[in-house]
Amino acid sequence: MVINQYSIYWINLDPVIGSEVSKTRPCVVISPDEMNKFLRTVIIAPLTHTLKPYPSRVKCDINGDESMIMLDQLKTVDKSRLISFFARLNTTESDAIKTVINEMLC
Repeated sequence: MVINQYSIYWINLDPVIGSEVSKTRPCVVISPDEMNKFLRTVIIAPLTHTLKPYPSRVKCDINGDESMIMLDQLKTVDKSRLISFFARLNTTESDAIKTVINEMLC
């Protein structure tokens, strides 16, 4: 399976510990295509329908359904956790992710 940056996949996040986000949910692939091609892991950010104005969250519209990308919950997962392709972010949403990650980590 070819896994592309800023694509959204259904991913099984269980088991979890403590305050980690759980269950099977849509997640955005954050890791770049070059990493996704060669590594057996991907860096992801889960989506939520809980809309809170945290500075580490980015709004997105997936098939007419408003969600938030939880960049405060970045996680590396094995590709075997990916269940199926769901959607792809638009350029505005992917640019917003880059901005927030830059502000968070740089």
